[in-house]
Amino acid sequence: MVRRILALTSGRIAVAILAVIALLAVFGPLLAPQNPLATGDNTLAAASGAHWLGTDHLGRDVLSRLLDGSRVSVLGSLEVALMALVVGAIPGILSVYLGRAFEWLTLRLADTLVALPFLLFAVAVIALLGNGITQAMLVTGALVSPLFYRVARAATLAVARSPYVEASLISGASIGWIVRRHVWIKVLPPIAVALAQTIGVGFIIVSSLTFLGIGVEPPAPTWGGLLASDLGYLSHRPWAPLAPALLIMVTVWASNLLADAIRDVSGEAGRALVNNRKARADRPDKAGPVPTGGV
Repeated sequence: MVRRILALTSGRIAVAILAVIALLAVFGPLLAPQNPLATGDNTLAAASGAHWLGTDHLGRDVLSRLLDGSRVSVLGSLEVALMALVVGAIPGILSVYLGRAFEWLTLRLADTLVALPFLLFAVAVIALLGNGITQAMLVTGALVSPLFYRVARAATLAVARSPYVEASLISGASIGWIVRRHVWIKVLPPIAVALAQTIGVGFIIVSSLTFLGIGVEPPAPTWGGLLASDLGYLSHRPWAPLAPALLIMVTVWASNLLADAIRDVSGEAGRALVNNRKARADRPDKAGPVPTGGV
């Protein structure tokens, strides 16, 4: 599937952008030219050789704070996506095989989680457990998990009555073996689409919470926190919110683009794409010489 994704222009663009964001998360704090927490007298300065993106209202280098804050934003979005994957996909698959009671219980739980406003619930959890991005993201991931539950359940139902699955059940194979051997390979493509979309949603959630000052103790930098602080000084630096806003928008767009690419190369659409490429590869590049008769 990876080669199919990279064969698409949209897939290559999405992977390249997300790879750059991942590198920023890993090496961003090391690449920061200055201490992101160090204040100075040169406040609200314009872009210059010493400060490529200027300084904020406390004289801190904006570029250093953007690079240092990338790790929190990326890790927060991954926590949301992975928590939602674990909490939603596994019960979604097992709900098809573990009987009516488990199916009814998980369906009602998924409906309940959908009805809860995740932002308000995350704020309530932070008020109970303390201000921290990890607990907020884990709770938010659990509230987003019904997406994975429904995707995994629908994909499992599509193959649950397949002849090879029924033959495995009749032969005495365990549910775990059937899921690993037959079901998971069918469920993986739609789950991969949902995972890519949820990473983009996670960036929006992290940015929204940190924009409100929730989840991260100041003066720790985050993209959402930088966007919020810059909005208070638009009269002095009207272009300042562009950098964090552009990073958030590009990351979310690349996640959605990757989800579209995965959807395009999986299932029937992916097989049709491969067949079309094989047909073009087998087609001769040049036509043979046309015979001409003498007069």
